[in-house]
Amino acid sequence: MNLPRPSSESAESAAVPPPPWYRRCAQRVSLAWLFKAVGTTTFVTLFFWVYLHVLHNPSYAVTTMPTTAFDEWIGFRPQAFWLYASLWFYTSLPPALVESRRELIGYGVAIFAVCALGVACFVAYPTAVPMFEIDWALHPSFAILKRVDTAGNAFPSLHVATAVFSALWLDRQLRETGAGLVVRALSVLWCLGIVYSTMATKQHVAFDVAGGLLLGLGLGWLSLRWVPAWVARPR
Repeated sequence: MNLPRPSSESAESAAVPPPPWYRRCAQRVSLAWLFKAVGTTTFVTLFFWVYLHVLHNPSYAVTTMPTTAFDEWIGFRPQAFWLYASLWFYTSLPPALVESRRELIGYGVAIFAVCALGVACFVAYPTAVPMFEIDWALHPSFAILKRVDTAGNAFPSLHVATAVFSALWLDRQLRETGAGLVVRALSVLWCLGIVYSTMATKQHVAFDVAGGLLLGLGLGWLSLRWVPAWVARPR
């Protein structure tokens, strides 16, 4: 029996390899880029307005978080400042890599839930990190950080929660674009570096980090099941 021979056009399309992962990422970033930029900027602005209001106007007496041997073991590492500050770029990657406006809205709802739960904890149970014996004048890079993000709003660490949440989304997006294990591992290491930096800069203690990990992992896992199902649902 003679089987039909594939056309030259279909053979050529089958032979063309998919674009590399970084080009697929660039294509995603370019999709609805203005909507993404405006939406992300608006969200961050509103979040900081609420966050700083709660920080400077605690509802109840502020509880100082206890330290552990783990906090003493890590110590103060001023070099970790740049890892700490890199969170703002790291958390901008998942919304930039979503594939549609509908997915961005779903992502926005999910990250809003993370931030809202964290802020609710700050309102219901105001906390702060201890006053560590550090001469901050010797570390000028911390000047702005200490003026804006003071020792309050400690538990759970939203720095950790949003980093872990972003890491889960980034891993899924990198797999979808064909990025290999090395790239995905670097993303995870970046996230772990940010988590480490919250303690190494003495912005948080171990208990804050543990709370942030639970918040970020829990809502990250739930959102990666809910958002794709919601996006695929017929409108």
